[in-house]
Amino acid sequence: MEQSSTATLDKKTSGFGRLLVVVYAVFTLSAGARSLYQVIRKFDEAPLSITLSAISALIYLVATIALAKKGEGAWKVSLGAVGIEMVGVILVGIFSYIQPQHFELASVWSHFGSGYGYIPLVLPMVGLWWLFNTRPGRVNA
Repeated sequence: MEQSSTATLDKKTSGFGRLLVVVYAVFTLSAGARSLYQVIRKFDEAPLSITLSAISALIYLVATIALAKKGEGAWKVSLGAVGIEMVGVILVGIFSYIQPQHFELASVWSHFGSGYGYIPLVLPMVGLWWLFNTRPGRVNA
């Protein structure tokens, strides 16, 4: 691997990259704890939204781990997880407005993450921006 792409991959996991990992870790814990509680106590009340919350927690977990690791493979996994997260937030956000009866209990991504201060909508945008700016082989000016 070239020196410039090695430096770019190191940049992915330092400074702002570390902050991004921390934010993803917090969302992994919050979405995971919420969905675990809801699966155990309230699953029959809103199975779709609770399942979507559990899926979002798993995606946050994969993103957290991949963002914390170095290497081109980890970068690709990060890009996939954050990309899926972005699509999920948009689709679930739209669906939760169009079909609110399916969201008796809010999911992490329902209403574009309004229950979490819209951070679930902004986080993948920031994550994708960061990943594209730290992609392997990118030459920094």
